[in-house]
Amino acid sequence: VHITQGDYDGKAVIISWVTPDEPGSSKVQYGTLKGKYEFTAEGKMTNYTFYKYNSGYIHHVLVDGLEYDTKFYYKIGTGDSAREFWFQTPPKIGPDVPYKFGIIGDLGQTYNSLSTLEHYMQSGAQTVLFVGDLSYADRYQYNDVGIRWDSWGRFVEKSTAYHPWIWSAGNHEIEYMPYMDEVVPFKSYLQRYPTPHLSCKSSSPMWYAIRRASAHIIVLSSYSPFVKYTPQYEWLSEELKKVDREKTPWLIVLMHMPIYNSNEAHFMEGESMRAVFEEWFVHHKVDIIFAGHVHAYERSYRISNIRYNVSSGERYPVPDKSAPVYITVGDGGNQEGLAGRFLDPQPQYSAFREASYGHSTLEIQNRTHAFYHWNRNDDGKRVATDSFVLHNQYW
Repeated sequence: VHITQGDYDGKAVIISWVTPDEPGSSKVQYGTLKGKYEFTAEGKMTNYTFYKYNSGYIHHVLVDGLEYDTKFYYKIGTGDSAREFWFQTPPKIGPDVPYKFGIIGDLGQTYNSLSTLEHYMQSGAQTVLFVGDLSYADRYQYNDVGIRWDSWGRFVEKSTAYHPWIWSAGNHEIEYMPYMDEVVPFKSYLQRYPTPHLSCKSSSPMWYAIRRASAHIIVLSSYSPFVKYTPQYEWLSEELKKVDREKTPWLIVLMHMPIYNSNEAHFMEGESMRAVFEEWFVHHKVDIIFAGHVHAYERSYRISNIRYNVSSGERYPVPDKSAPVYITVGDGGNQEGLAGRFLDPQPQYSAFREASYGHSTLEIQNRTHAFYHWNRNDDGKRVATDSFVLHNQYW
């Protein structure tokens, strides 16, 4: 069972679950009192095949028209198989609304993943911003791909059924496997993890935006076309114009592939997206950009390389007060291991870097300040290994 935001402004959730044996009903009963469900919502059911794996029956239900800042209890299934959960809607959108986000990337399903999940659940954060690479099911072959999606769904349920996770797709979601006759990219991911893309006029669930409390969050797809005239490019151009920093002062961007990275792993892979979008990020004063992909932690200073073009000769990033802070949190716990080899010497744009498993939290206080923490799992308890006060770019 997992939930995500279901509309642009946080008054809806999409509730998803899988029934393995028979379709059952795609109904959610919900209400503000435990065990008393005055409302029902009906959704749709889908299933898919991947090689010879047949998925269970996947249900997606949009529950909308909710009150802000309210705890809702919900029930799915009937009789002996009924299960009950709860979620809390965000406060009404406003410039000084405090809110705490967790940031997780490249999670997988190992004991390190479990440690990250447990630490996040103790953090007091209310919503996860997930920067791609969910189950790592594509590291298996044939029928096991689907089975690993199922096992990951069960593994994260103790958080995802109660807290909305804001999804973005990574390279491990592509699952392009021609030797198994599977050539439709993102097939499993798109069947299982819906996003509210239609409410922000996006043509694809892979990129979209939401507003939550005092934050405007833009999710980009590193593995969908993004150059000039592509749908993602056109959409982002329009979405950035819609951002109202008087209402949502915090502008946060999620993507899988980092634009600035000083690790030997995946070095320069984000360069193509940087060349297309960095100027927009600086112009619109994005506060912070979260990425995953590199299995290590890294934070940048505020820098930009927008003066570089093929002929300018200015090829080094320079300090830039209008630029976002870039943070890589691809350290959730996947079984590929940590990316331990950083470029030496540490580039001037890199403020802090370490190859350890962990997660981050961003605690927005008001329109001007937020507290950021990176917590590494090794410390056993939630210790902030890297932390700073983030000053809002607009205010």
